[in-house]
Amino acid sequence: MRAIVAVLLCVTAIHAALWGLLRDEQKAPDFNGMLPSLSYAPFEGAGHPDVDNIPNKEKIRADLKKLATMTKAIRLYSSTGGVELVPAIANEFGLKVTVGAWIDKNADRNEREIAAAVELAKRNSNVIGIVVGNETIYRGEQKVEDLIEIIQRVKKQTNVPVTTGEIWNIWRDNPQLASSVDFIAAHILPYWENFTAQQAVDQAMYIYGLLRDTFPGKRIVIAEFGWPSAGYNLKNAFPGPFEQASVLRNFVTRAEAIGMDYNIVEAIDQPWKFFEGGVGPYWGILDASREPKFAWTGPIRDQDYWKIAGIALLVGVLLSLPIFRLSRPTVLQSAMLATAASGVGTWVATVFAYWNTHYFVFGSAFALTLGLILLVPLVLIAMARIEEIATIAFGHKPARLISAAVPPPAEGYAPKVSIHVPAYFEPPEMLKQTLDAVSRLDYPNFECVVIINNTPDPAFWQPIQDHCRTLGERFIFINAEKVEGFKAGALKIAMARTAADAEIIGIIDADYVVTPDWLKDLVPAFADPRVGLVQAPQDHRDGDRSLMHYAMNGEYAGFFDIGMVQRNEANAIIVHGTMCLIRRAAMDMAGGWAGDTICEDTDLGLAVIEHGWLTHYTNKRYGYGLLPDTYEAFKKQRHRWAYGGFQIVKKHWRRFLPNASRLSQDQKREFALGWLNWLGAESLGVVVAILNLIWVPIVSFADIAIPDKILTLPIIAAFVVSLAHFLTLYRLRVPVKTGQMLGAMVAAMSVQWTVSRAVANGLITDHLPFARTSKGGLSMMSVEFQAFWEAVIGILLIIGAIVLVAFNVKEVREINIFAGVLVLQSLPFLSAVAIAILENSRINAFNFWKTSSVRAAELIGLRREATPAAITAQQPVTSDVRSDT
Repeated sequence: MRAIVAVLLCVTAIHAALWGLLRDEQKAPDFNGMLPSLSYAPFEGAGHPDVDNIPNKEKIRADLKKLATMTKAIRLYSSTGGVELVPAIANEFGLKVTVGAWIDKNADRNEREIAAAVELAKRNSNVIGIVVGNETIYRGEQKVEDLIEIIQRVKKQTNVPVTTGEIWNIWRDNPQLASSVDFIAAHILPYWENFTAQQAVDQAMYIYGLLRDTFPGKRIVIAEFGWPSAGYNLKNAFPGPFEQASVLRNFVTRAEAIGMDYNIVEAIDQPWKFFEGGVGPYWGILDASREPKFAWTGPIRDQDYWKIAGIALLVGVLLSLPIFRLSRPTVLQSAMLATAASGVGTWVATVFAYWNTHYFVFGSAFALTLGLILLVPLVLIAMARIEEIATIAFGHKPARLISAAVPPPAEGYAPKVSIHVPAYFEPPEMLKQTLDAVSRLDYPNFECVVIINNTPDPAFWQPIQDHCRTLGERFIFINAEKVEGFKAGALKIAMARTAADAEIIGIIDADYVVTPDWLKDLVPAFADPRVGLVQAPQDHRDGDRSLMHYAMNGEYAGFFDIGMVQRNEANAIIVHGTMCLIRRAAMDMAGGWAGDTICEDTDLGLAVIEHGWLTHYTNKRYGYGLLPDTYEAFKKQRHRWAYGGFQIVKKHWRRFLPNASRLSQDQKREFALGWLNWLGAESLGVVVAILNLIWVPIVSFADIAIPDKILTLPIIAAFVVSLAHFLTLYRLRVPVKTGQMLGAMVAAMSVQWTVSRAVANGLITDHLPFARTSKGGLSMMSVEFQAFWEAVIGILLIIGAIVLVAFNVKEVREINIFAGVLVLQSLPFLSAVAIAILENSRINAFNFWKTSSVRAAELIGLRREATPAAITAQQPVTSDVRSDT
């Protein structure tokens, strides 16, 4: 335990040291004077001034009292809507005012603005100028000659200088406009011209010189200069608090040195300007709470940096505490988990900082909140997968795994085993193979109950009845009609015909060929009276039928060699029916087979565990079944498992409440994380992908609500964790070749849509019919394309990514990251498409690759050309129906 404490302290110290090393600190010229002018808008919140954002005297007075310590004058942009209150209050604090008349296409409003501006100039001696219109020509709301006429009208009504505010190139390109004003009020905003923060001041100085050369003798005022502290980049121009502080301090110093007249935009952040490319709210030198964003002297630092770092460290430590609940964690295992916890802590702190430094309207707040809500389970899933990597890669070897034959407790220990084989329209030859394998079991005391249910055609049951007679009295044949409850109903009938002295019940599916040592090796585990169940893994004997089946078989193996082995350490295995041995007393205590779920085996297994019985698992293969015939069958099987799993969640969730069952905390955790990791991860992936698709046109065409990195990077990180989880654990635990491993990965991803559909079905329905899995080798493939909806969603995601990049003319980094997320999210859907196409193609057959390699060798002269020998195909088991697996 001391070693673990030391590890956590070490990781936390390294985490803190990294925050210290990464703390940004920049130098910039000090400025100790008063700014000559600041743009001021007396509005608060996200309400638009034209609608419901009307300032009052008290707020204006409080603002100007603070600004009077920072600037000599203020610039206004309107003279109505409450702004007309500003000049008189500004005079109380000795502030000069340049009033503005807002000019657009609304003639009536224009007249009101002009009249109000003129009146303010007449009534307030501190008014030093009138700016008629703000970027009116740039916005295309007035023609140059029309604006000149308005300016001349205003000049006739006032004695103060009159001008208009326009971007510098408008002045350069319209010398007649310059001739009509008393001074040039030029806007130089390098951010909007794609200049970097390092180039901004040089660009402003160059433009200032250009205007002086173009209009010699004319007074030049830089009426707007600034840099945003947050928002999205515009090509090479990146906003940020450090960039804003550095640009403004450098600009002010150089402007003062040459005697430039200038006005900084702006005094206070304006959250209502969210429509101005994401940066609109963030041009103020004060935030919306009227607090300074940066200091004008000394090094430029983030004043809240160590608060954020503290949050990251605290969350990292709190998320590391569950390490102490682990059984004998190793140093490397603990270090990996603590590092992951620190990473999540950093993300949480970043989210907090983002929330604390950004402004939100309802839509953006809702989108961010929804995104964070969806990310919480995603982060939990990623953490669970990292824990599994740490445990398997760096933890102790499994302690409870049965890896070899269990030695019998005494000579002659052989409790009676009743093996139940349920069947429904199963091919007789396949079922005969299963029964022949049972007859070869090297165990002295067993019976076999074969229950064929709801199969009236004697062609299916008569050969089995005759075969059971041939095999002897150990084999009991039952042909039951009108059985309710699907497979569970059949197994109930088998239990009723089970020998009274049978202590253990064995379950195998109709397609499984067991090895002779199955019972001999595993039954001795029941010598411990606490053991209620022993489960052996599934495996398949037809994985070489095609590339698709080869990949499928690899995908199944991952669950039985990774997940089940780890769950077994917590006595929390998932019972999957076939190859299972159950103590009869445990089955009776758990209530026997229940027909209210379509995964009756998993349901019974959980009930057994809930009653406090021990379970054991072995990853040694004792039986081999058949793979689903087609990709359609594979998906239907996975849909049934997922839907049944969701039924079990709804049925058993109350047993996970405190004192509601004999489940331990570790068992509850394993089952909860297992459900979240499977049902939750797949469903969440589909939901987020669809929501992102809906978001694409909003981002591309409305240019708002662009997902920030705090939402997109965790998705990418979760994908990387999942990829590392799969590849690492397969390499460590699953004895398959690299090609089969990669095929298994594609097969695993391909059922995301299928599992999410099953969860959706589980949310709106309580029962679906039991869908059997087609096996045997000769089932006909459906004429329908088996990945239609996956193709639709996958293609839409790719198109969405292309649209995002194509319309990202501003080259916003977050949009490109968002496009990358869409590409990653398309991979599970396109994996399904790939398998569906592979299934119907020539390259799915191994013979194609064998003959291709031979032909290639012949073409390059590595072997002499010869007539290919006839290739004997594996004789498939006749089947036109589907088994219960």
